[in-house]
Amino acid sequence: MDGFIKTLLSFFHIRLSESRERAVIQFVKFGIVGVSNTLLSYAINVAVLLVLSPFELSWDYFAANITAFILSVAWSFFWNNKYVFTARDGEKRNLWAALFKTYVSYAVTGLLLANVLSYIWVDVAGISKYVAPLLNLVISVPVNFLLNKLWAFKA
Repeated sequence: MDGFIKTLLSFFHIRLSESRERAVIQFVKFGIVGVSNTLLSYAINVAVLLVLSPFELSWDYFAANITAFILSVAWSFFWNNKYVFTARDGEKRNLWAALFKTYVSYAVTGLLLANVLSYIWVDVAGISKYVAPLLNLVISVPVNFLLNKLWAFKA
């Protein structure tokens, strides 16, 4: 994957310092994990709704959201730890602390920040509630990347 990203940068005549190139590669990998995380989260959400539908529960969507959040963040943590924010040679990482910080990071960006931004886009700016989540990604993804890189994984 790193070679492919480097080839793309070269193809577009983008020249970066080694540290910036590593950061771009890391961000692209984070995005790939994020896309898989989003798809998984949606699939889990729908699956829980389908499983609970025969019971006609008024709170089924809460259960679906919570289950999807818990499992998709665990998925994201696994792949970010293994593929994106890998430990340096000799580095000992407390996985439980990193996992806790990952859940906090996603809670801040996926719950708190997304809702504040949605309020601003929809209620203040009058933007469609169907467009607002897309705008949220422009802000929340880089913030989440930085929280994970500099705090949860300290990579």
